[in-house]
Amino acid sequence: MRVEIRKVDSYEEEIAQISAVSISEDLQSAIDILENHSRAIPVQHEGETLLCPISRIYYIESVDKRTYVYTKDGCYVTKYRLYELDDLLGLHFFRASKAMIVNLRKIRSVKAEINGRMVAQLLNGEKVIIARSCVKELKKRLGIV
Repeated sequence: MRVEIRKVDSYEEEIAQISAVSISEDLQSAIDILENHSRAIPVQHEGETLLCPISRIYYIESVDKRTYVYTKDGCYVTKYRLYELDDLLGLHFFRASKAMIVNLRKIRSVKAEINGRMVAQLLNGEKVIIARSCVKELKKRLGIV
């Protein structure tokens, strides 16, 4: 990708123009930075509603009809369903099972198990199970042959 910068005389003339074939996750992150905001989802913790930047999310899990968002700092509840978050989160998130979405950027390592599943160790040390039906897609997304 080529970057062009042109000096202008006033703030009124400042503009960032992007020409792209498609908007990738990295390009969307750059757009968010230029627009001075980061994409975030609302979560609840101890009766308070917070905005959790999606870049801080390690994984999201659905248990007993509640959706939990896990970050390095803790666990939060969100009102979104997993299928809604699938559409919202973007390319760096992966549906690891029927009840879990994992941030691919937070995976430290993966290990195959005898039963066809995989175990992914995250940067925070937690281990999550990748369902057999999702292993092929995970390998593709991580570039594992």
